[in-house]
Amino acid sequence: MAPTNTPKKDFHIAVCGGGIGGLFMAIGLLHQNIPCTIYEAAHAFAEIGAGVSFGPNAVRAMSLIDPEIKRGYDEIATSNAFPEKKKFWFDFNLGQREDGWKDLKAPGKEGERIAQVVAGDTGQSSVHRAHFLDKLVKLVPEVSVLLDAHDLVRRKRDCETPALGEFIGNFADIKAQGVAKFGKRVESVEKVGKKMRLTFHDGSTAEADAVIGCDGVKSRTRQILLGKHHKYTNPRFTGKYAYRGLIPMEKAAKALGDDLARNSQMYMGRHGHVLTFPIEGGKTMNVVAFQTKMDGKWENKKWVLPMKKEELSNDFRSWGQNVQRILSLMEKPDVWALFDHPPAPTYYQGRLAILGDAAHASTPHQGAGAGQAIEDAFVLSNLLGQVKSANGIEKAFHAYDAVRRPRSQKVVKTSRDAAAIYEFEDENLGTDLDKIRRRLEERYDWIWNEDLPQQLRTAQDIMGLKANL
Repeated sequence: MAPTNTPKKDFHIAVCGGGIGGLFMAIGLLHQNIPCTIYEAAHAFAEIGAGVSFGPNAVRAMSLIDPEIKRGYDEIATSNAFPEKKKFWFDFNLGQREDGWKDLKAPGKEGERIAQVVAGDTGQSSVHRAHFLDKLVKLVPEVSVLLDAHDLVRRKRDCETPALGEFIGNFADIKAQGVAKFGKRVESVEKVGKKMRLTFHDGSTAEADAVIGCDGVKSRTRQILLGKHHKYTNPRFTGKYAYRGLIPMEKAAKALGDDLARNSQMYMGRHGHVLTFPIEGGKTMNVVAFQTKMDGKWENKKWVLPMKKEELSNDFRSWGQNVQRILSLMEKPDVWALFDHPPAPTYYQGRLAILGDAAHASTPHQGAGAGQAIEDAFVLSNLLGQVKSANGIEKAFHAYDAVRRPRSQKVVKTSRDAAAIYEFEDENLGTDLDKIRRRLEERYDWIWNEDLPQQLRTAQDIMGLKANL
């Protein structure tokens, strides 16, 4: 995997978290011939949720980290079914009934198409999270599984999806020592001499020259870095929640017709919106139906709850026929509270850095959150690849922070702004469909058209490659 002209580094990186961000970071490090270990809290690699979308910038970043990632992605990615819509991100439609707008005059007829947004050469593309994780894991050698065979069999049996069960089952005979160690929930990180010491929930410890936290929106490494009581440490409720579910594509096509079922759609309404897109090679429709918690509070300690049918019906009672058909077909939907991170003042301190959702958890309204983790991994792994010894790690972290923090935090903010547009809450746009269409057609370009090699060059200039790193 590593470039043949790159000698193996004499420093070691601990990656806390084995989700998409952690695996991309580990693959990037290995590609730079940097020894690393993934410490994952769970007992196997697993991603929560079904479909995840990636924009053109994220797909390009995959290739820049390792072309094998892009090849794996292409093997399982699903895009719009119609050839003429391959480059489209979403069709934006009015989803609410004309008599259901309450405090606003209906801006148009139910089902009216507001905009069709083109997203570079890739359009809307998505994968099933578990399937993509499987592809990534194959690029991480000698994964260690600290479980006995009986527990693996139990986990395989208890999995909600056969595909994920098969995926976990494949680990039963993998080598006992390697890049990843499971059942390792980090509790503390401290500098001891020239090393960073990690202490885990099970009482065990490990040492590394640096630590990169990729442990998600509820990140422990973020707490350690910023301080437990820092005002920007903890995630904040965004005032939005979402019903998530799946529909067999044949059922969806029968109810909606091929165009609306097999191509990505968004249905816009007052204080809510519904999006659908195909996954699993077009066999399944992924559905996410967003609503607003009008009091702005989420008081349940759990962020994912079983759906109550009457609550779903009540939330969308003023919506049109297509939305009603979609919601009636959703299989086993859950309710997800949507949290994001306030802007951290830094993504690193000493030899501890954070990446992906641990650094900048975002709402999903631009389909850009996972892509930002990939951009993080591209920049940081390349910077570390140019470090000569452990003494240069902090300079790499500083350059990473300087380049990645402004862009990723802008994604978090503009994702909230996007929801306001979709849900007719933007005071500047109101219900003016022409203004909304123009905004939708141009507002994503800065995300999708990013010059990633230039982003890296800027970080390299900040790091000062002529210095003795």
